[in-house]
Amino acid sequence: MGMTRRALLLAAALAAAPAPGARAADDDPYDPLRRRWLGIALGTGYDPGAEPYASRLRQLGRRAEEFRGAMAPAPGSLWPGHPFDPPAGITFSYGRLWTMAQAYAQDGTGVTGDPALLAGLFRGLDHLSATVYNPATTRYGNWWEWQIGSPRLLMDITAALYEHLGPDRIAAACAAVDHFIPDTSLTDYSGTSTGANRVDLCRSVALRGILGRDPGRISLARDALSPVFPYVTRGDGLYADGSFVQHTWVAYSGTYGQVLLDGLGRLFALLAGSAWEVTDPARQYVLDSVEHAYAPLVHDGLVADCVNGRAISRGYLRDDDLHVMRGDHYHGHALIAAVALLAAGASPAERQRWHGRIKGWIERDTTEPVLTSAQFGVADLARLHAIAGAPGPASPEPLGHRLFPAMDRAVHRAPRFTAALAMASDRIAHYECGNGENPRGWHTGSGMLSWWPRGRGDQYTDWYWPTVDWYRLPGTTVSTRRLADRAGGEWGAPKPDVRWVGGTTDGTHAAVGQHLEGLGSTLRAHKSWFFLADAVVCLGAGISCADGVPVETVVDNRNLGENGTQSLARGRNWAHLAEHGGWILPCGGELRALREDRTGAWSDINTAGDPERRTRRWQTLWLDHGTDPVAARYVYVLLPGVSRAGTALRAADPHWLTVLANDTDRQAVTVPRLGLTGANFWRAGTVGDLSVSAGASVLVVRRGRTATLHVSEPPRTGAPLELIWNHPVRAVTRAGDGVEVLSADRRLRLRVTPGMACSTHECEVALS
Repeated sequence: MGMTRRALLLAAALAAAPAPGARAADDDPYDPLRRRWLGIALGTGYDPGAEPYASRLRQLGRRAEEFRGAMAPAPGSLWPGHPFDPPAGITFSYGRLWTMAQAYAQDGTGVTGDPALLAGLFRGLDHLSATVYNPATTRYGNWWEWQIGSPRLLMDITAALYEHLGPDRIAAACAAVDHFIPDTSLTDYSGTSTGANRVDLCRSVALRGILGRDPGRISLARDALSPVFPYVTRGDGLYADGSFVQHTWVAYSGTYGQVLLDGLGRLFALLAGSAWEVTDPARQYVLDSVEHAYAPLVHDGLVADCVNGRAISRGYLRDDDLHVMRGDHYHGHALIAAVALLAAGASPAERQRWHGRIKGWIERDTTEPVLTSAQFGVADLARLHAIAGAPGPASPEPLGHRLFPAMDRAVHRAPRFTAALAMASDRIAHYECGNGENPRGWHTGSGMLSWWPRGRGDQYTDWYWPTVDWYRLPGTTVSTRRLADRAGGEWGAPKPDVRWVGGTTDGTHAAVGQHLEGLGSTLRAHKSWFFLADAVVCLGAGISCADGVPVETVVDNRNLGENGTQSLARGRNWAHLAEHGGWILPCGGELRALREDRTGAWSDINTAGDPERRTRRWQTLWLDHGTDPVAARYVYVLLPGVSRAGTALRAADPHWLTVLANDTDRQAVTVPRLGLTGANFWRAGTVGDLSVSAGASVLVVRRGRTATLHVSEPPRTGAPLELIWNHPVRAVTRAGDGVEVLSADRRLRLRVTPGMACSTHECEVALS
């Protein structure tokens, strides 16, 4: 089916806007930008009579009609049962009006250009303007509602209905934005006006400037983006190591980071070629972040939940107009769409690489297909379908290890699996709760190790968070002392008083450690993970607690789905779960197991969550350290995606792994077949042929007659440290930044000046 006449007219109008790199007409620079914004927001180049657009547009029209019919303006609400006062109540109302505005403006909805729908829109806009969202109102409750949620939607609605609203309604909308987002909100880069929040504020102000024909407001919005671009070294924003932090202490690449990418992509595309084009060269940091900061966190279309903050508790939201599951794939799809949008402003080489990644994510997401994702409107669908159908190959997931020291996260990609590790320190919170969300995320930063076997992306998607035992998150060591909801405080307040969290990597393997301090507990422990090509070696030492309750290390806790029947096989020192992988205990110990059905609802962990209750089957494996342990320890090995026979074979091999040390001074292993030794030194000391003068993480990888030493300083004192490798060295072939060679003969002696970022420093040598 060809494009309809209305769609052709819209496409022609959008084409009249200046292309990126071209100047808008001098006589009217504003209306072409407004039309361009509609193209970004509503989509171009698709056939509204073809799928998947036709059904999505009809659904949009039905929802718009339902909202129009149910609208009943009252002093404190626009729809019955949805008062303005609760958090985001005003934004909720503008959200429904935006649905109605899209249905009115887009072809194929069944209510396109409907006078009754337009009258309903006027009625709703006028009511909100008269009763609550106007310059006479002093904001109350959550600042986000007044400065981000509501103005963003109001400006979109005004842009879509601009030719119908008349000067008074446009002026009222602009005045409201001016009141709630004054110039001072964008002149000082602090408080809530940072990172993704700053981009959202600029988005509303830029569009307000276009709609109100105010060049000063557009310039203000453009210039206020510049503080977002450079790397930060503390607080909110993007770090040089790829970390993204929001709310000062929370790892947030998957949600706030996605919002930042999406908002910047829209603004770059909107202002390109105009008098207000974003030309700050530091914008390149944002473009670089796609591959450096975000892509490593995407696995087969999902974003690891360890960077989704309190959003892990959202799932199904009660009274949500778009009733879709907001899980790891939801956030992943939103990030993929943001990359597709940002690609329009990237270089041809960047765009080609990004499109290859997007195609790969689309092909590999078999859990929730991207190209029919229920969260998308036709604009995102059109962009993604265009990329999927364009020439060029899909890119595979790159193998390797990525450390994100500034947000205490690590991601490991191996041929059989992907894993993500979440930790906490005095820089990064145990967890975040707030606005009634995620009140039980207490232990998500206590060494939670999430992993996916190759080709499986549903482990943390299928009602995981409503039904999981929050005291038994995989990989964590916890006191079983019961905690109150929101224990430790809201908005990232609960942070442990520890510094040694981090590690070192050669890009393929890694040694990572966490000095653990329990939340609301006397628990203390030292935990290490050594990431290999087919395994993760997990060590714990110094596990001590005086809470009067048992302490456990959760080897794993796998969601088997509804009525899962995957078999658990046990050997003397190993276990294997069909369709998942295996675990071995090379140093002995009793691995306990429990299979149970657990029932929960999203409303249990989110006040706005849906109350529907569902049951999932769980397979839990754990080590019991007893009540009030003193200096307890553990060693276990995770073998994701390995068969039962492979697990048993590895468990029977006494030579593949040697644990060199496991105490509160150092934790270290060697894997002879890989030529690899990994060591986390909690303080100065010696293990095997390695010695350090201060706390450090060290990885030695030998390849034939060469070896490379990798070292970092997780305590982040910045003070120089010395490292000795007691092994004959013929010559130093490469010494990286911050590495000074003191001697290289019968042994190698280095001085490392680490800085404060826990960066990995390298030295490559030829062996005698």
